[in-house]
Amino acid sequence: MESIYVALAAGGAALLFALITAIRVLKADPGNQRMRFIGDAIRDGASTFLRREYMVLTPFVILVAIGLWVLIDWWTLDATVPETAISYLAGTFCSALAGYIGMNVAVRANVRTAAAAMHGLNPALRIAFSSGSVMGLTVVGIGLLGVTILYVIFQDITVVAGFGMGASSIALFARVGGGIFTKAADVGSDLVGKIEAGIPEDDPRNPGVIADNVGDNVGDVAGMGADLFESYVSSIIAAMALAAAASWKADAAVLPLMLAGAGIVAAILGTFMVRSSEQADFGQLLWALRRGIFAAAILLVIFALVIVLAMDLEMEWFWAIITGLGAGLIIGLSTEYYTSYEYSPTQQVAETSQTGAATVMISGIATGMVSTVIPLVAIGFTIIIAYELAGFYGVALAGVGLLSTLGITLATDAYGPVADNAGGIAEQAHLDPEVRQRTDALDALGNTTAATGKGFAIGSAALTALALLAAFAIAADIDTINLLDHKVIVGVLFGCMLPFLFSAFTMKAVGRAAMSIVDEVRRQFREIPGLMEGTADPDYTECVDIATKGALKEMIVPGLMAVAAPLVIGFVLGVESLGGMLIGSVGSGFMLAIMMATAGGAWDNAKKYVELGHFGGKGSDAHKAAVEGDVVGDPFKDTSGPSLNILLKLMAIVSLVFAPVFLEVTPLIEKIT
Repeated sequence: MESIYVALAAGGAALLFALITAIRVLKADPGNQRMRFIGDAIRDGASTFLRREYMVLTPFVILVAIGLWVLIDWWTLDATVPETAISYLAGTFCSALAGYIGMNVAVRANVRTAAAAMHGLNPALRIAFSSGSVMGLTVVGIGLLGVTILYVIFQDITVVAGFGMGASSIALFARVGGGIFTKAADVGSDLVGKIEAGIPEDDPRNPGVIADNVGDNVGDVAGMGADLFESYVSSIIAAMALAAAASWKADAAVLPLMLAGAGIVAAILGTFMVRSSEQADFGQLLWALRRGIFAAAILLVIFALVIVLAMDLEMEWFWAIITGLGAGLIIGLSTEYYTSYEYSPTQQVAETSQTGAATVMISGIATGMVSTVIPLVAIGFTIIIAYELAGFYGVALAGVGLLSTLGITLATDAYGPVADNAGGIAEQAHLDPEVRQRTDALDALGNTTAATGKGFAIGSAALTALALLAAFAIAADIDTINLLDHKVIVGVLFGCMLPFLFSAFTMKAVGRAAMSIVDEVRRQFREIPGLMEGTADPDYTECVDIATKGALKEMIVPGLMAVAAPLVIGFVLGVESLGGMLIGSVGSGFMLAIMMATAGGAWDNAKKYVELGHFGGKGSDAHKAAVEGDVVGDPFKDTSGPSLNILLKLMAIVSLVFAPVFLEVTPLIEKIT
């Protein structure tokens, strides 16, 4: 029980530190009146989208909660209290709350980052990173407290799995909806503004520029926060479920909570290591963030060893944790190598822009495909080593170890959209060009750290989904999955197909919504006199409204598909076939997610490399080709790719939660058929 108190204290400490950091950010100078006006427009648009998104999701959440109450709590478990439904509702609320808090700080930090950049690079870095720290520590704090409190109340991790299902369902809709919004606005405003009209990025004459800035917050902050909140709690729940299934002593189930608490302390201490000099170049800025991540990782190793020794646990468990942590660092560095313009892969993508957009596309896709090798090898060795050490419980511990320092990993990710918004505000407020140069340096770094964060999330998704698959197999009373069984083969193939179908839905959704933005931006350029000359103001609100309606409409089908697919396969073909489907989805989804995230990051930074003056610089034919590559890469890296890791875990946790129902219903279906 003392261990539970430690976990609760760590979660509380995370929220307290996030509150102190948020207050410090909000006390910073918000800039001049023009900057504040732009910042308010971005904040209002982001808040409006999030409110409307949550209103759309409320009926879905209520319907699923009723289904869990009837099918799980009342019919299958014969419980008097709807424990699983309560856990599910708690998961949806906590996921939405974590994203909302992080986004509200981010939309206030962007203008303050721009103001700080007027005084130097390091002040801007500190503001942007601090706002990211609020996001990171809010996610881990609420996540750890939610899982721990529910475990204390219900004393049954299978019930607490409902919390993970709630977090997953909100995360999928938030990531897909926010991703469609941000990339529709980004693609639409870029296609007309930068390519057709020939005006700079974030130019205030572009009607889509505020929608683009809003999208950075609803997609890359709120959506990403919900995404990694789900990753975090699902990894903890998977490890606890496997420990409970193995009937080990209670400390085995508590260890993931203790490890998550230790990761919070390590992340808080690591944030103090992030700082840079005023004359820092890209490499020095990158190392400023690396110092924080590496320091947190080293501290976690020490804390994990102390925990294992103090609780008198198996040393094999400690090594499984370290294996996962090491895999995360390898995946992060690999992603950084393939997406940073400091290294040859992205430079080669930029070089191909000299011969047109087609060669940029070919090079970017090839780079994304090649980038799957190192993460796959890292995850493969991690699974083998962790399983040899402690079975699937070891694999689950590796997943917890990989995400245990999420507080600072997410901070380096969430800071990117803030820096991107700061650059937009600097451009729209007509600040000194030196200010934009500083925010561009931070933004380029943000593209790399965002790709790194996505690599962490995707890697953890593979480990967590496999751990949840093992927990599902135990709950569904499956000893082995026979790959020569025809129904299992169908399940595997169906699972391999799902990530491609899901990505197609989300990519087409971005395309349709972007077309609406393109039409609106063209209309305003055509019909508003003096807009191109800068003597008239565009109608920013209309583009925000179009992107909002398009995103909310388009997110429904992909979200429902992720929940419906495991239920259909489980009821129609049986639990063994469902296990095959989960295996197939992890295999193809992991590869596709890595490829899309890396290719998108490489295209984005290849464009920035050209904009630095290489191969003709801004305005050249090479620049136009690189911009088109970036436009294709936007939904790759910010919509479809990152949504896949939620798809994998949501299908796995839905399977785990409904396993008792499958066991009850399958014999009835077999009798009928």
